[in-house]
Amino acid sequence: MAEKKYDWSAIARNPKFVELHHKKSAFLFGWWIFSCAYYFMLPIGAAYTPGIFRVKVLGPVNVGYVFALSQFFVSWGIALYYSHVANKDFDRLTRELIDELHK
Repeated sequence: MAEKKYDWSAIARNPKFVELHHKKSAFLFGWWIFSCAYYFMLPIGAAYTPGIFRVKVLGPVNVGYVFALSQFFVSWGIALYYSHVANKDFDRLTRELIDELHK
């Protein structure tokens, strides 16, 4: 069975693909910046403001532990939000692109 050949350069020039790539890149770059900043707030905050990170919240649990644990929940929140946006926008644009290419 022969493999179907695609004109990838024509697909890359397609306005639907350009729109999809732009939206996805902008979305991912923004959340990448946020994630990096949030991740580095823990070591930088612990180094420069150790007093805040030592404040007890509940028993032996301090602000540092709570902030570190919050990174886990923030990453899951970002993943869920990405899933929502991908299902709503990126998948729709991909379907439109595929439909246009199959015409």
